[in-house]
Amino acid sequence: MIDARAIVSPDAQLAPDVSVAPFSIIGAQVRIGPRTIIGPHVVVNGPTKIGSDNHIFQFASIGDAPQDKKYRGEATGLEIGDRNVFRESCTINRGTTHDKGVTRIGSDNLFMAYAHVAHDCVIGDNTVFANSVALGGHVEVGDWAILGGLVAVHQFTKIGAHAFLGGGAILSRDVPPYVMVAGNPAVPHGVNAEGLRRRGFSDEQIRHIREAYRLLYRSELKLTEALERLAPLAEQQPEIRTFVEFINRSTRSLVR
Repeated sequence: MIDARAIVSPDAQLAPDVSVAPFSIIGAQVRIGPRTIIGPHVVVNGPTKIGSDNHIFQFASIGDAPQDKKYRGEATGLEIGDRNVFRESCTINRGTTHDKGVTRIGSDNLFMAYAHVAHDCVIGDNTVFANSVALGGHVEVGDWAILGGLVAVHQFTKIGAHAFLGGGAILSRDVPPYVMVAGNPAVPHGVNAEGLRRRGFSDEQIRHIREAYRLLYRSELKLTEALERLAPLAEQQPEIRTFVEFINRSTRSLVR
């Protein structure tokens, strides 16, 4: 399954059914799981662990050194789950010793052409990164989030589960779960109701989320006051608990 024109380090560990196309380079300390497809002209450096059934298209750079001036060649890592797709020219960097030491990507994610994931980012499952999305270092992205084309995300920013970022958004503050944002700078534009319906949220759950959104963004309450109103709702409604827990751990303030 490895083309004779590919270069694979003897220190790399590839499952027997991994496919490696011509002119790709697999470095040392790389582990690749079953049925993963490495297209032509791909470079994978380590330490990097890639799970099963991933597909990496041509010209992608996976697991290379972080673009961080403080990096001094330390042995940091990249961990990728299963069934991810990395389209043409994606760049995914390893972590740094100034954070967890590892960049982590979950499963079932789609990274379209030219998407960039910087050092120490943590990506959940089932996300979509449209063309030319760029994440700074230490960014966290929750499950099912969608980032439109040309979105740029400042380092240390957090994006909640089921959030939706419109194309071209410039994000420097945290986006709570379920919220749609757009613009430069990005501002909230409501709840991602259609996305929630597609993922099985009931009409009642969506109504609860809309009520929480109104308290946070439309009531003119201060953040602490809105959280006081949301706290009893969170005790009874798991979808609101997720919303409140995210807000409580926000570090860059919320999009407003």
